Amino acid sequence: EDLPPIPSISSDDIMLQVYTHRSVFARPTHVFEDAPGDPAPDNETLEHLGDSVLGLCATALIREMYPCLRVGPATKIRALVVGNPTLAAISTHYRLPDSLRLHPAQAITLRASTNIQADVFESYVAGVYVTQGLEVVQRWLSVLFRPYVILAYRIIRAEYGFAPETISPIAEGDDISPTPPLVQYQMPPTSYCLPPTGMTTGHLSLFNQYLQQKGKFVEWDWTESDVTNGKATPVWAVSALIDQRCVGKGRATTKKAAKNEAATQALQSLGVYVSPQICFG
Repeated sequence: EDLPPIPSISSDDIMLQVYTHRSVFARPTHVFEDAPGDPAPDNETLEHLGDSVLGLCATALIREMYPCLRVGPATKIRALVVGNPTLAAISTHYRLPDSLRLHPAQAITLRASTNIQADVFESYVAGVYVTQGLEVVQRWLSVLFRPYVILAYRIIRAEYGFAPETISPIAEGDDISPTPPLVQYQMPPTSYCLPPTGMTTGHLSLFNQYLQQKGKFVEWDWTESDVTNGKATPVWAVSALIDQRCVGKGRATTKKAAKNEAATQALQSLGVYVSPQICFG
């Protein structure tokens, strides 16, 4: 499984901050602003910056590859490409979570968290951006994200009800034609996947659209006993109820992820097509 080499971070201080989770120093989260000369030493500010840099690079790449794509589908494609499950899989491939500095009491739970794995990737992207600039980041992410954009394009195209034949993506350096030919993709020689949980980003929206079309309503039933579960990271459990009947269940460390999982199960139980995991390789 070949991903492009990860760029280096040329500052030891930034590198240390990239890998420092807020649990190490446990600074209050309700503070408006840190004291002058004493910024938070954890990676939250880098994570915030990296999230924006990832969004910019992914948006630019999607526009470059599919110049005729409208904003709505492009937004859904970007959500798949830069969603936490996809970023966590990439982060794990680069072994970034292995270097995380975590509070010892929470280390096992946090290191295994999809959100934390994605967060450290965002932090690393910001570290490269701060020390080497946008051009280096964009050159790296353009190669890294290109197969994921192709996969996400296929998934979202299928959700819109179109046939599998897809518009050929514009390769870097190609002349951009206003009407690219319809062709089958040639699979690259590497193995790339969008994680199954990454593709549920659009399933909650699809579930809501289905209910609206059918004139039905969903009731989200949260299980109180599973909210804390005695763990450092909360585990949320939810059931999707239609007409008092459970059609799907979900469990995750965030409410949004739990609802997405429940929505995916609900769509399947209602006979609505849900995109399977798609891989190159």
